[in-house]
Amino acid sequence: MYLTGSEQHALRGVFTLLAEDRGEQEIRERLGWALLDLLHADQFASFVWDAASSNFGARVALHMDPANLDSYAQWHQHHDPITFVLQSRRRATRVTEVMPQRELMRTAFFNDFLARDGLHWGMNLHAFEGERALGDLRIWRRKGRSDFGDHEKALLDLIEPAFAGALQRAQRATAPASGAREAAWALLSVREQEVARCVREGLTDKEIARRLAVGVPTVRTYLRRIFDKLGIERRSALAGWAMPLALT
Repeated sequence: MYLTGSEQHALRGVFTLLAEDRGEQEIRERLGWALLDLLHADQFASFVWDAASSNFGARVALHMDPANLDSYAQWHQHHDPITFVLQSRRRATRVTEVMPQRELMRTAFFNDFLARDGLHWGMNLHAFEGERALGDLRIWRRKGRSDFGDHEKALLDLIEPAFAGALQRAQRATAPASGAREAAWALLSVREQEVARCVREGLTDKEIARRLAVGVPTVRTYLRRIFDKLGIERRSALAGWAMPLALT
């Protein structure tokens, strides 16, 4: 596989990032910025599939409208004609490999969701540990540009083992013992649990405030209380900590 000098430099940065100990959300966000550069892409999103609730959550998104992403969480992901097929491939796959572009452009998913953010040509990679989804990478280019090719797919596949390994380490680092976790969760008020779940979905303070119909300062007060009660200091730690409790 031939790599240009700029690709070699970008890949060194990617592998350095994925070798560091960071939270899951931070790993996916920082990798997203790197992939926009490496793959000459325009938009990036990443989710974690929760089989128990049949939902993609814990979103990270770059150059996409939060309100449009809210509509994905609430409706479009349940009427998505491409992502589950892409997920089943378990390797870097272009959207056009699972659905011709002309056919995709006739769907409500394209016209009511993808096109609203200018997403036209896409490529996905879904990382797994056995049958458990770790997180995905969704990279897009705008209309008027070319589709991704075999070279970009190979670059993404090259990164996948390090990406999966980084997420596994992050999960082990943030997973407290089951009994201690449940006891700490019980200390949170119902409203604090709602805020924690919103953080798990990847919502910003402003988005949480809009969803819960409160002010942003109120959201930040809840977050300070949550951090104190759970004994954590960072938002990324809360996202990983709250993951197994999203349905309680």
